[in-house]
Amino acid sequence: MATIAPPQRPQVRREPTAYDALKEHFAAHPEERLQHTQPWDVSRSDIYFNDTWQPIFAEMRAAGPLHYIPESPFGPYWAVVGHKAIQHIEALPEAFSSSWEHGGITILNPLTAEEAAAAGHAPRELPMFIAMDRPQHTGQRRTVAPKFTPSAMTDMEAEIRARTGEVLDRLPRGETFDWVENVSIELTTGMLAILFGFPWEDRRLLTLWSDWAGDTELATVREMDELRWSFLQEMGAYFQSLWIERTMDKEPGNDLISMMLHSPAMNQMRPEEFMGNLVLLIVGGNDTTRNTMSGIIHALDKFPDQRKLFEEKPELIPNAVQECLRMQTPLAHMRRTCTEDTEVFGQMIRKGDKVVLWYLSANRDEDVFDNADKLDITRDNARRHLAFGYGIHRCVGARLAELQLKVLLEEMHKRRMRVHVAGDVERVRANFVHGFRKLEVEITEF
Repeated sequence: MATIAPPQRPQVRREPTAYDALKEHFAAHPEERLQHTQPWDVSRSDIYFNDTWQPIFAEMRAAGPLHYIPESPFGPYWAVVGHKAIQHIEALPEAFSSSWEHGGITILNPLTAEEAAAAGHAPRELPMFIAMDRPQHTGQRRTVAPKFTPSAMTDMEAEIRARTGEVLDRLPRGETFDWVENVSIELTTGMLAILFGFPWEDRRLLTLWSDWAGDTELATVREMDELRWSFLQEMGAYFQSLWIERTMDKEPGNDLISMMLHSPAMNQMRPEEFMGNLVLLIVGGNDTTRNTMSGIIHALDKFPDQRKLFEEKPELIPNAVQECLRMQTPLAHMRRTCTEDTEVFGQMIRKGDKVVLWYLSANRDEDVFDNADKLDITRDNARRHLAFGYGIHRCVGARLAELQLKVLLEEMHKRRMRVHVAGDVERVRANFVHGFRKLEVEITEF
């Protein structure tokens, strides 16, 4: 019997990385760095790169839970910095829209039709279910949610544990290496490849595309729009070839692409919507866990009393995961757009106003977390963190992220690994993804 040959994989580039391209651009055009004139404009990326954001947010929280920032490179916006205020706004999804049609989920301003026309192309939107309101959000989220249920976590744990152990056992002893490259990226990219049923030998493409899609600073450089868009189109074409392959399967698979393919809510997606949801799942599954895996190591090294506690009491690991998520907060903010005049904590937010929820600040809110700038793996309310958001848009993959982090700490403990920061520490220069570009470490034993 004749068989149908699978589609050819499209040709895709593996370089440059978004980081290298952006670094080269600003080296040639330093005058194009964004200018911030307001002292409380926390959209500036340098405070995250330099790790100097904490006192700014503390000052803002002391003055109130939300503040109007009249001027920024992204236009005026409300900075919501209090834990309770963020929960309140997240609980009103009709009044505070996440929809891409109103501006989406980041502080960035989408190009207007006029700006796109001036650049010689149509407006480029990437709708995704996190940037949709009900009911569209509900149907698409339900499609992928079964992949992240408690029973699904049980099914995946053995494989996650085996892969984590293999990665840890390959690490060098007695020499300095980059934890981000060798552990955080390797583990999260491998997990994404498994979730998508993505060709294993090409898994590092997922990291490449995640960075091109999720870098908010990159998206502010108009001269790089075409290059960025071309990488996202290559991503879409590659995944389209996988989609076509899955249509040939006699039985539906349980990977995310097959689940989309067999879902009435997602199997008729426009190409832009398909690409948008890929971006969501890749960035959501890659950047968040990757940066917390690095943040755990940095925090335990910075607070040696807590590392000693971790080494002596492995039963604290589940709570340590929650506390490290609170401390790291891998996505600094989410944006909403007000759909009707609404009063929040004594402030009138007008229809059309941009509202930026700074999860990073909420997770250091002194009204909720005592001694909030200190790592405390025994903290009794660590789980109240907002690192995964709150309400109907809370991260659909939160359980998987928690499981990966728990397994990492358990497997490190099993090997009696003590990881010391021993070289360069470079943070991501961005106001959205909050994490580490490089974390040079050395391993000893306890």
